[in-house]
Amino acid sequence: MVISYKYRIYPNKATEQKLNEALDTCRWLYDRLLQEMNEAKESGIALGKLDTQNMIPSLKLVNPNLRKVYSKALQMVNYTLWSNIKSLSASKKNGRKIGHLRFKGKGWYKTINYNQSGFKIDQDHSLLHLSKIGDIKIKLHRKIEGTIKAVLIKKSGKEWYAVVQTEPEPSMPDPETRTVGLDVGLKSFAVDTDGKSVENPRFAERAATKVKNIQRRLSRAKKGSNNRQKLRDKLDKVHERINNRRSDFLHKLSRYYVNNYDIICVEDLDVKGLKEKGHNKSMHRNIHDASWSKFIFMLSYKAESAGRKLIKVDPRDTTQRCSACGSIVKKELCDRVHECPYCGFSCDRDYNASRNILFAGMEQPVAPIEPKPLHHISVMQVLAMKWEAAPLRTR
Repeated sequence: MVISYKYRIYPNKATEQKLNEALDTCRWLYDRLLQEMNEAKESGIALGKLDTQNMIPSLKLVNPNLRKVYSKALQMVNYTLWSNIKSLSASKKNGRKIGHLRFKGKGWYKTINYNQSGFKIDQDHSLLHLSKIGDIKIKLHRKIEGTIKAVLIKKSGKEWYAVVQTEPEPSMPDPETRTVGLDVGLKSFAVDTDGKSVENPRFAERAATKVKNIQRRLSRAKKGSNNRQKLRDKLDKVHERINNRRSDFLHKLSRYYVNNYDIICVEDLDVKGLKEKGHNKSMHRNIHDASWSKFIFMLSYKAESAGRKLIKVDPRDTTQRCSACGSIVKKELCDRVHECPYCGFSCDRDYNASRNILFAGMEQPVAPIEPKPLHHISVMQVLAMKWEAAPLRTR
């Protein structure tokens, strides 16, 4: 399991120019390889991943700037191209209408991937060394743990970031087994079997008016003008803030559950299928804003590195089944309370679902229980948590 750390980097003017030139060179290579593939396809020749990679040395004669970029980073451009092709093919097999892979316009290629080599991080002096780029100051707000596998340099607006991917050493599990079932949703982001209900932050929804106003001004700005570029940078900053706040929330909440429980049971949701189902655009946006997949992914790798266990269960009937007697009690989306006509058990529908998720994950039969009053946790309470703090639960 690979863990990613995102750090802000501060290149000086000369180094930033090198980074921008390297990004543009990678963009040129991406477009050239795509062009070669398209031309070969028109001639009835099917090129493979190795064929396009073998083109890179000869293309250095066409564009000498390729020699200024680390060779492994150029190979990862080819890898990115084929990853995009694979994603398009998978979408086509799933019945989605797709077009051709697009060429990258100027400013649309924003990542340089140093995979396995070509980098060195001096944590004592907060320096990142990149081959053919030089030394860059890096703000290490967290100590890097584990074996570093790759460093990705990303440009976001006018800021630069280094995403450090590591492979951690797994820690030993706690001898006392603590279990929890988690039901994720839109009304509450998560409800667990201990009766905690976490508020849905809805970061994108809260910033929707601001984004709409900037987009309206951007659409009216003259193309190529300084004002248009300023508005584009401003829009990038708003989106970056939304993503950062969402990631901060998800990291802290997932860390809380990994620190406090040994076995975590969640639904094996087809989030992509849920977003494509039906025609309710508002629900699609809310599901995307909630980022359930990202939350479960964070739970997965943090649980593995901490020696915990994440169990994904079939989501079928977890909401409809009574967690006290096992009977199926049909409910609409607007029905927020579970009331069983067979055994009389009544509780919040999400709490009922979390109990069913736990029973399914632990392969236990349903059991009668007294309903718990939900303890509501606000977004600010989650954001106030220390990310890598010691477990919050005391024995």
